[in-house]
Amino acid sequence: MTARNSTMFGEPGHAYVYFTYGMYHCFNAVTAPQGVGEAVLIRAVEPIEGIDLMTRNRPVENPRNLTSGPGKLCIAFGLDKRHNALDLTSSELLIVGAENVSPSEIAATTRIGIRTAADKPWRFYIKGNPWVSK
Repeated sequence: MTARNSTMFGEPGHAYVYFTYGMYHCFNAVTAPQGVGEAVLIRAVEPIEGIDLMTRNRPVENPRNLTSGPGKLCIAFGLDKRHNALDLTSSELLIVGAENVSPSEIAATTRIGIRTAADKPWRFYIKGNPWVSK
């Protein structure tokens, strides 16, 4: 645990937002019990509401590029370190469950851009969803 990643060792259900490569923020959901450093990187989202605000934050010609990557979605949503440690169940940064998605619609593949445990199928997305990051 370091000062930078201490939120990841906190209570599950909170945001862990960090700055990477000197230019992008990444948004994660803390998932393990307190004291265990574990979080899920939110790589992409399908925007449903607030698209006008997102495109003001991140102007793009092709809407599919609005939130199709971890840095892109943070820019579109205006997420930065101010959002670190927010409760994802009761704050302005709220995660809700995907409605009407059956387990058979979920794909599991290997992760992107990592070296450690690169063979683990720990990347999940809805099959055929055009908003998935590449």
